[in-house]
Amino acid sequence: MSRGTFTFVLHSHLPWVLHHGRWPHGVDWLNEAAAETYLPLARVLHERAREGRALGVTLGLTPVLCEQLAHPGFQREFVTYLDQKTAAAAEDRAWFTRSGEAALAELAARWERFYRSSLEDFMGAQGPNLVQRFRRLEEKGAIEIITCGATHGYLPLLSSDVAAAGQLRTAVTAHRRHFGRAPRGIWLPECAYRPAGPWRAPQGSGAPEIARRGIESLLAEHGLAYFFVDSHLLSGGSPLGVYADRFAALHHLARDARGATALAAHPPYRPYRVGREAGVACFGRDPVTAMQVWSGEHGYPGDGAYLDFHKKRFPGGHRYWSVTHPRADLAHKQVYRPAEAEARAPAHAAHFVSLLERTLGEAARSQRVPPVICAMFDTELFGHWWFEGPRFLGAVLDRCAEAGIDAHAAGAILERQPPDEAVALPEGSWGDGGGHQVWDNEATRWTWPLVHAAEARYAKAARDAAGRAGAPGSDPLLERLLAQAGRELLLLESSDWQFLITTFAARDYAELRVTEHAEDFARIAALAERRIEGGSLSEADEQFLAECERRDALFPDFDWRGYAGRTRDAAVGAR
Repeated sequence: MSRGTFTFVLHSHLPWVLHHGRWPHGVDWLNEAAAETYLPLARVLHERAREGRALGVTLGLTPVLCEQLAHPGFQREFVTYLDQKTAAAAEDRAWFTRSGEAALAELAARWERFYRSSLEDFMGAQGPNLVQRFRRLEEKGAIEIITCGATHGYLPLLSSDVAAAGQLRTAVTAHRRHFGRAPRGIWLPECAYRPAGPWRAPQGSGAPEIARRGIESLLAEHGLAYFFVDSHLLSGGSPLGVYADRFAALHHLARDARGATALAAHPPYRPYRVGREAGVACFGRDPVTAMQVWSGEHGYPGDGAYLDFHKKRFPGGHRYWSVTHPRADLAHKQVYRPAEAEARAPAHAAHFVSLLERTLGEAARSQRVPPVICAMFDTELFGHWWFEGPRFLGAVLDRCAEAGIDAHAAGAILERQPPDEAVALPEGSWGDGGGHQVWDNEATRWTWPLVHAAEARYAKAARDAAGRAGAPGSDPLLERLLAQAGRELLLLESSDWQFLITTFAARDYAELRVTEHAEDFARIAALAERRIEGGSLSEADEQFLAECERRDALFPDFDWRGYAGRTRDAAVGAR
């Protein structure tokens, strides 16, 4: 490892959208990501995976995403979606042919081939369960799969360690079920971290001020050995942010960044122990490679030859135009030329690998241990936002192998190079502004009292149920009620709702989801409380429970008893 090591860290996530709408907001988000990102990514990795060859990919798959990709309902939806997209492309091709637009007709034919081949792949020898495809890659030693919060709950803003532990415990259980082993690492939701100490709820929450454990302590308790942070939490400086280029509503957060700054300057090119007792390590995000892919204006995806994400032809929704210029008006976009775009991806991969070599060399000269570069990205950037992204990613993996760059997943890096220095991290995230601003602001503040009240109510119900006489599982109806109330709580805690509200990406949909999950939780919790006291349910109540179980059918092994355990939260005063 004398030259240093590189790992792609890819974070794959979508909130629970099954049975909650289709288009424009709902399951078609999942369909689009599966067709444009997850299937192509699996193909790129499988093509390069050989027994014993490590690709250097640390692949995060959130538990809620895995629950959806493995769900038979999604698999049926996805087949229908691919058929519809193929038919829409055929209609476009016929239209363009009649109107004499040969270049557009050929692009429509390409879309036909793309979706037809996607369907053949999905229904082919590897089977329609994409989670199992990634599992087989890990079992070959090609990649390492890590977890996240169960539903991507924003851990620093949840009201208690009990609630945060519920996200982690559920995540580890689901990961073991899907992948046959416990995860070693975790992508913290939004890379959001908080140290031990007094915690104050978002304004208006009403939750009491309490003493909280550091995130690393909770991770250690659940067997998780490492996580990732944005570079500014280690090294100081302005937070990079990740989404402002794509969501104008975040520009003011990036401009007025007042996020946490590092307590000391630590280069992000090595793993560190967090705290002195937890035995948990952290890796920092490399700022050099980050902007090359994240920035839609200054990075590779902004190249004029690439397929434009925003301009679509309706009703089919297919894209026929190039970026042209990252600031070009939609009316000025030029027709996409696939051959030109396909040639640009390998060229950008060569540039990316040269950056890796240069950054590794500079880091090696400035520190006494071999450097580590963590290039951290949302997986959906590759293929969904940037259509040519999977081609780029594959070319980077190939060039790293040709250049002799040592590529390993994060867990393997820790085994080879255990951290010998401890750091104290400040509170913060990788969100624009560097703190919690994207998830806690004037537009989202109304959501937190709902989340925190539900967390407190559920913990009490769990304690009351655990103290009830009788053997565990002796009341199947109560077990169902507590399990489904817990699922609704986890869905309510998803950080996606605040993100979608803040960015205006799907504000109405997100507000509806918050309200629905809060109301469903409250009704099921009331039924559970009645049952704990020995009461019965009406036929309508049982029908409502069954409908919630059908619609929000995730985490079949959810354990409500974990919420009844002794909490280490200690009240230190009220706000």
